[in-house]
Formats: sequence, C-alpha cells, structure tokens
Amino acid sequence: MRKIYLFDTTLRDGEQTPGVNLNTQEKVEIALQLEKVGMDRIEAGFPASSPGEVASVGEVARAVRNASITALSRCREQDIDAAVKALKDAQDPRLHLFLATSPIHRKHKLRMEKHEVLETAEAAIRYARKYFDKVEFSPEDGGRTELDFLCEVVAMAIRAGASVVNIPDTVGYLSPAEYGNIFKTVKEQVPGIEKIQLSCHCHDDLGMATANSLAAVLNGADQVEGTFNGIGERAGNTALEEIALALETRQDFFQAKTGLVLTEIARTSRLVSRLTGMPVPSNKAIVGANAFSHESGIHQDGVLKEKTTYEIISPQTIGLRESKLTLGKLSGRHAFREKLLDLGYTLDDERVNEAFAKFKDLADKKKDVSDEDIRALIEEKLIAVPEAFVLETIQVTYGNKSVPTASVRIHAADGTVVEEAAAGNGSVDAIYKAIDKATQENVELQDYSIQSVTHGKDALGEVHVVLAQDGISSQGRGVSTDILEASARAYVDSLNRLLDRRRSLAEGRRDGVTLA
Repeated sequence: MRKIYLFDTTLRDGEQTPGVNLNTQEKVEIALQLEKVGMDRIEAGFPASSPGEVASVGEVARAVRNASITALSRCREQDIDAAVKALKDAQDPRLHLFLATSPIHRKHKLRMEKHEVLETAEAAIRYARKYFDKVEFSPEDGGRTELDFLCEVVAMAIRAGASVVNIPDTVGYLSPAEYGNIFKTVKEQVPGIEKIQLSCHCHDDLGMATANSLAAVLNGADQVEGTFNGIGERAGNTALEEIALALETRQDFFQAKTGLVLTEIARTSRLVSRLTGMPVPSNKAIVGANAFSHESGIHQDGVLKEKTTYEIISPQTIGLRESKLTLGKLSGRHAFREKLLDLGYTLDDERVNEAFAKFKDLADKKKDVSDEDIRALIEEKLIAVPEAFVLETIQVTYGNKSVPTASVRIHAADGTVVEEAAAGNGSVDAIYKAIDKATQENVELQDYSIQSVTHGKDALGEVHVVLAQDGISSQGRGVSTDILEASARAYVDSLNRLLDRRRSLAEGRRDGVTLA
C-alpha cells in the first residue's frame, strides 16, 4: 500500500481565511493536535510577513517533535533568512519556496520572462539548500502554466536540490482529468523525477479540491496539501480529513493510504473550528454535524437493519460515538420506536401509535425533535409526573440602576412551605437562584428558550428549560402572559421531572416508566 504524506497548512493558508487571526498560543495548540492526529508535515506560517510571525512559527517549531515543521518563503534571500531564524529549534525543519509560473502571473504580477522565473527560482532553491536539507518548491498557479514550461520548471527544481515539488491549482480552476494529466505528464517526461516527491495543493473555488487531489494521487502524487475543515483563501483548500477517509474507505481503488490517526479527526476538527471561529457546515463531509445523521424514514429503517445500507464510514472511525437518527417529519415508526427504547420507554403498540401521532404533530411544527422533546411528549401526554415542589408565589424587583432580586414561596410534597429570596445578574437568574435555595437542589441549567404562543401585547409566552444533575436531564415547560412567571414555572416543572427520573432510576426502572 503506497504511503501518501499529508502536508497541513491550517496554520498558514488556513489563517488566510478572512476573519481568522490566530495568536501564538492558539497556533501551538492546533499544531500539537495536528501532531497527535498524525500529520506528517505542518506549515506553521510565513515568517517574513512580520516579527510576530517569526516568533509564533518558532514556538510551534519548539513545541512539535514528531512532525516536520515547514515555513513558507518567497524566492528572496531575506524571506529565507527569516525562515532560518524561525525554524532554528525545529526537530525536522523544511522550507517551502514559491514563485509564480503561469502566463497571467508572469505578465501581470512578476513582469518576468520565462528565463527570469527559472533563474530566480533556481537561485533561491540553491540558497535555501545551504540552510535546509529539505526544500519544497511550488510553481504558483502551476495548474494554469504551459505544460512544457512546467516540466522545465520541475526539472530545474530537481537539479537545484529540491526534495519536494508541489504543483498547485492555486485558483481552483482545473477539472480532475486536467489536473491528473499534469502529474502523469510530469512523471513521464521530467528526468530525475524519481529523486523527489510530487505534491498537490488544490483550492475549492469550483468545489473540486478533494476530487482534484485524489486525481493527482492516482497519477503519482506522493503528498497532498490542505487544511482541516477545508478552510483557507476564498472558498478554501482541500480538506485533509476527506482525503484520509477517501483513501481509507476506497483502498481497493486508490491502493494508497495516509498515516493519519483517524480516531482523532473529529477532535481535531472541533479544535480548529473553535480556535479559528469558523463553524463547520452541517452538511460538510466527514466532520459535519449531519455526516452520520439520518432523518428519512426509509434511510432510518435501513440503518437500523444494517448500518452499511446507508453508511460507508463508521462514526467511530473518526472518533465519534455513534450515528444519529434525527427525528423529524420524515421519520418513520421504526425509528421512533427505537428512540423510545433508547430513552428507556417500553410502550405497547397502542401507546406507541398514540405517541407517534403526537410526535408527528410536533414534527410538523419543529424541524428537529430532540430527545428532551420526546421525553416531554411521553411524560406530559402519557405519564403523570408527581410534583415534589409547587410554586405558590413569585415576587421580582428590578430596576436598571439596581440589582435584580426575587423571592419565591415553594410548597413541598411533604407539606412544608419554604420562602427564599436571592439576587442575580438578571430577573430570571434571581428567580432560579431563589428556587435553588428553596428546594436545596443543585442543578445545572443546560438550555433556556422562549417563544410566543399567541399574538398581541397580551400574548402567552412559553418557556422551555432543560436541567441536568449527575448525568440525568429533563425538560420543563411553563406558559403565562408574564414571561418571568413562565420562566419560574418551567424551572419547577423541569425540576420535578428530574427528581422523578432520579427516583425511578434509584428504584431500578429506566427513565421513570415501563409501559407494556
């Protein structure tokens, strides 16, 4: 099985995404996770761009020991010198030189003739080889460079001492067939090509970055460059997690694989998303929230019978726990029954039919129906929940120049009546702190949402609250024309359900009830 090296440029090309600005600590944190996921080469930045970049690339170079740290450089001696300074403490340093070669870049950007491009690049590679054993050269916009001239450029780079030549589709212009043919031609026509590794670097302007990179692999590329989550300039780069999973899943076709630790993919994706502030689209391949979700009733039925009917990758492969059957208006009875069993409710057919009908009514009003929605539906409609606490009165004092305070009167199931008061950051916070003091329960507020039930100034407000305690969670609901009263009622309702579920679990029942 041929080994394909992965060159991650999340810290360099990924940081060029509009709105992304990583500080040194964030760069090091991402780099250490890239090392953990098994990345072969990490491009840490462009040292010549600023003194701060020299420092941050240097910190990455000192922190990472098990991946080759790369710095980007133009074909200028001062750029190379900055990279030497930044990478002086790297365990395995390498330099990535680039110079544009396409007709449009030669004419409008460089104002150079072909021979000048060749001379400039060769001089830079030879200068870099004085300081680096490993030098990669990229003919920028190689995808739009005349093929005969591109072969001449690659031959020059080999003679000058480059160990890797990268042929980028800088503007995401090519089709897979065109891009693959470039690698095929270079492999066939350039003397000494066996001495170096060929690399591909694709952008996603036309949505073909992953396909183009895989076409390059099929035609002899040894290295794929890209970023995690596909972030980068304009429409982004090749998503390396897609490359790794494509090669892993279709080894029969590609006869190649990476050395990536696949179970670290989901964790790496989340970290990159969090630190860059770039959310991962829900429909993103491999790491999107919906990548292992199924809502169609036909799909859900198939997956429940045999996962491979609609899943070619196991979620556990990338470090996730399991597939998700997303319940919505397209879901079927089979998936609904399985969800009830998963939540601990065993209902007879009549009760399932009754609950399924109510679920369908809810799904018509709400796109995604959560586990807590299902619990609330079952417990509100089919099960009476005992009230451990009843909210009798609530009093709130608020002013924009004073601290909000609230007092509550709670009637407990044992007959006692407790009155407590508390201050908070806002009126709702004060109410909830007062209820916590009155009930002596330590709970975590996981979700709080408000919606209008009716219209007009006297509209009913509906509040939904999710509370958690020791791994148990419950959803409560409160309705009132006063949103503060609705908030208090929802909190007490959720608390009662939580206590009932906790008591049921202690008695050996699952989630409070078994109906059969």
